[in-house]
Amino acid sequence: MTLSAGLFVIFLIVLLGPFLVKKIEHNLEAFLFSMGILAVTLDHFLLKVSEVAADEIMPSWNLTLIEKAIIDPIEITLAVLIAGLLFHYGRKSLKGFTDSILEKVPLKVFVFLIVVVLGILSSIVTAIIAALLLVELVSALKLNRQTEINLVIIACFAIGLGAALTPVGEPLSTIVIKTKLQADFWFLFDQLGKYIIPGVLAMGILSIFFVGKKEKSKDSLAAAEEKETLKDVGVRAFKVYIFVMALVFLGIGFTPIIEWYIKALSPEILYWVNSVSAILDNATLASAEITKGMATLQINAALMGLLIAGGMLIPGNIPNIISANKLGITSKEWAKLGVPLGIVIMVVYFIVLFVLKL
Repeated sequence: MTLSAGLFVIFLIVLLGPFLVKKIEHNLEAFLFSMGILAVTLDHFLLKVSEVAADEIMPSWNLTLIEKAIIDPIEITLAVLIAGLLFHYGRKSLKGFTDSILEKVPLKVFVFLIVVVLGILSSIVTAIIAALLLVELVSALKLNRQTEINLVIIACFAIGLGAALTPVGEPLSTIVIKTKLQADFWFLFDQLGKYIIPGVLAMGILSIFFVGKKEKSKDSLAAAEEKETLKDVGVRAFKVYIFVMALVFLGIGFTPIIEWYIKALSPEILYWVNSVSAILDNATLASAEITKGMATLQINAALMGLLIAGGMLIPGNIPNIISANKLGITSKEWAKLGVPLGIVIMVVYFIVLFVLKL
């Protein structure tokens, strides 16, 4: 088996395995970790040094790679842990805070603030914690079920976009900034902020049109009453650490196919190809696509495609999965708004990136 064929097989297994096999989906961190180890090992034995760009980390077993795999996940892991602890101890106060705010602030304004604040805040407290906050806030609203579903979907689009602004927001931004591009903390903010921030604001404005006057409803979403322990907080942070470490190995392991095939794709094609992020993990796709040698427009197009499409369906992004699971939103209910909204956003950003060239 050639290296190219072997890596493509691993690539397909990584992308389709979690989607097709429930056991893999429920043990994603261990699965991706093993696939990353396999990819790097394959490179180690079959890759010629001259076939890799000089500015890339060598896709073989070496101390530099191991050091990156250990260090790169630390920032986002600490962010998840600290924000998780704050959420754990502040959860009881959140409902009272929500009720008091609703007495003073019109519902439409409050909904706008939920979407925008969580969208931007996710880049600091992580998309995971932002999604948990969203669940608690929506549960406290007690609107009708369909209204709350629409609000959750729109908010998850905002969180998915906003979390990418810093490397602590979500695994995608961590792997892109720390491992793939080896850039500074604010790199994606500088690169994509002009697209992401207006997008988050647009989601906030859109959410207003889905909410009428506040009416208590028995047919509303309600988060399952789960007693989250400190152990749960720690386990969640540990899983994030292993997940990002796995992405480091995968990202470096896939370097040859990025150099040989993906870099040759036009930004327009990359943008639309990444609509598969609706059903596949966008951080994994980013680890397999982004590399230092790509043009700026290629990087921007690839990332925006991943970030937008990730909101279309439940499996596309971490906030979607958390919110849908805790609030009992079905895949069909999510797709009813998520898919058409995602397509519209994709078209709008395509015009912005490639027609207006802003």
